[in-house]
Amino acid sequence: MSIWSRIADALSALTSGEGLSAVFDRLLGQTTPERSVGFTIAVIALGAKMAKADGIVTRDEVSAFRRVFTIPDDEAENAARVFNLARQDVAGFDAYARSIVRMFKSGNSADNRALFIDLIEGLFHIALADEVLHENEEAFLAHVAEIFGLDDRCFRSIRARLTSGAAHDPYELLGVSPNMSLAEIRTAWRNAVKESHPDRMIARGVPAEAVHMAARRLIAINAAWEDIQIRKAA
Repeated sequence: MSIWSRIADALSALTSGEGLSAVFDRLLGQTTPERSVGFTIAVIALGAKMAKADGIVTRDEVSAFRRVFTIPDDEAENAARVFNLARQDVAGFDAYARSIVRMFKSGNSADNRALFIDLIEGLFHIALADEVLHENEEAFLAHVAEIFGLDDRCFRSIRARLTSGAAHDPYELLGVSPNMSLAEIRTAWRNAVKESHPDRMIARGVPAEAVHMAARRLIAINAAWEDIQIRKAA
């Protein structure tokens, strides 16, 4: 049985008046396949809440969502149902973000951090589908990042990589400060490159579109490192 068939089964178990978030009460703590269903639903729900954060869901945002989270054409109906249920659910986006954290609280902390960064970047991609990061969208993203345990420096680094204007500060892009030594900054650069390596991302099960995004991320990371070396040498 495919994950999408299991998602359809999970949705069919909802009774009248129950919101999508009720699915997690049934899936948390169960076997790995059911946790995968819960995780996929939570990711779709976060994407739906993200698309609605500026008050309107555009066709571009829906298209961006489908690219980032790689939904097969023959499963679009099931995904659309989750998407629409999430938009209508009275539960806030923070409930879905915390559900994802609970699902992975017993895993490797480094791998979890990388996964959460991947998810935040995917949500950024949806938010920027209309080429504008609205104030409510940024607040949404910052709060989800906080729930995921990503500090403010990490969030600013992600924002700098993915938005125009902010990327002009190479220190912010690498998540470092100008008073750090070149050796310390080199370590941060190497870690950023390692986290963004396509092979490592594929091993984490990251969707293809997110891997393509990482290729652009690597270009920005390496450019920032080169800029900092020039500044430190001056």
